[in-house]
Amino acid sequence: MDIKGQAAIVTGGASGLGGATVDMLAAAGAKVTIFDLNEELGQEKAKAVGGTFIKVNVADESAVEAAIVQAEEAHGTARILVNCAGIGTPKKVIDRDGNAMPLGDFTSIINVNLVGSFNVLARFAERLHKADPLGEERGVIINTASVAAFDGQIGQAAYSASKGGIVGMTLPIARELARYGIRVMTIAPGLFLTPLMATLPQEAQDSLGRQVPFPPRLGDPTEFAAMVQAIVTNIMLNGETIRLDGAIRMAPK
Repeated sequence: MDIKGQAAIVTGGASGLGGATVDMLAAAGAKVTIFDLNEELGQEKAKAVGGTFIKVNVADESAVEAAIVQAEEAHGTARILVNCAGIGTPKKVIDRDGNAMPLGDFTSIINVNLVGSFNVLARFAERLHKADPLGEERGVIINTASVAAFDGQIGQAAYSASKGGIVGMTLPIARELARYGIRVMTIAPGLFLTPLMATLPQEAQDSLGRQVPFPPRLGDPTEFAAMVQAIVTNIMLNGETIRLDGAIRMAPK
């Protein structure tokens, strides 16, 4: 699919991987709508790229439905969806005092990362499948997992479960939506220089980067955006999860 002139939605697009994706899509000529809870950063990013910002909780069904309608009114039917919204506060199943993790701490991460991704993609596909095709396809959905889906570390039970769920639903949804010409892909990034990572001391960032076999550094969000661009423009990429991690395999902790 040629990105130029297409409407796109990026969840978590105010900063980080999503922010870099917004920049790339806008530079390629897309009309971008950002879904995010950070109103200040979201408005700033939308203004910078000539896009639209909508404050929305991705796990809220009615809010997402309304936001997609609003995005369509602004830019037309979106053909590209990139789900980057996510949280991942680490917590052990049993803490040092022997207390179990509160169930709410587990479900909150599942609700945002997994349920939220499904919620947006389902509402997106509902509207897109009725649109006229653009050549061979109607559009593409790209979800964000993590290498934690495969190499989850201690304290990542909830996060790994949420990202593993995203990986697990990629192929069945791609198979289902194939009849409509809608592709579904997932990117599983490794260690990237996101805003959260940037809060660490430079020494800690360098130490983490050296764990990556090659290149021995943290990934740049623009490299994630470049993978999004490659997926959007290559129609044969469908139903697969791509590790974008410099060959890293995470240690237990």
